[in-house]
Amino acid sequence: MKIALIGATGFVGSALLQEALNRGHSVTAIVRHPEKLPAHQRLVPQAASVYDAEALARVLAGHDVVVSAFNPGWNDPEIRQHFIAGSQAILAATRTAGVRRLLAVGGAGSLYVAPGVQLIDTPEFPAAYREGAEGARQLLNMLRDEQALDWTFVSPPALLEPGERSGRYRLGGDQLLMDGESPARISVADLAVAIVDELERPQHPRRRFTVGY
Repeated sequence: MKIALIGATGFVGSALLQEALNRGHSVTAIVRHPEKLPAHQRLVPQAASVYDAEALARVLAGHDVVVSAFNPGWNDPEIRQHFIAGSQAILAATRTAGVRRLLAVGGAGSLYVAPGVQLIDTPEFPAAYREGAEGARQLLNMLRDEQALDWTFVSPPALLEPGERSGRYRLGGDQLLMDGESPARISVADLAVAIVDELERPQHPRRRFTVGY
């Protein structure tokens, strides 16, 4: 499979890059700083701005799928606005490029913890992550209105951590996964396993799913 991966040097993106390459896929890694990428025979580094939809479309053309692990950065004081603007440009570029399939990695904030109540709207949700989580929630809303693309949205569980690859996980839908009385967790390496599994054997066309242990 020929994958265009946006945000390949980020926390999730770097794990996705490693997993996809290890499984024999070809990856065009679209990043701001391609010099940070490792050398690999099936890896094509590509510098591009996610905010320039026209230029990004030229990079995306010819791929089987676009995978977006885009995040403006948690230290960005305008993370919500930048997340929304970047997401809008990524969707537009994917359409223009003629790539039908898009998988976007979002956050846990839009998962439901009770009927009609999303995690982001609870008092316990950390204020430091609220603006970025709102940007990711808006991306999910955009995708649900999307008509041209065969999209999938992935929400990690509430606790996404560094850690080893076990190859195991369980799937959920729109509800926050729990581990007994506590929120479920997963390593970023196993999140990447679940995402590449979805790329290889699609189970969630035009839907959101979540994963956890």
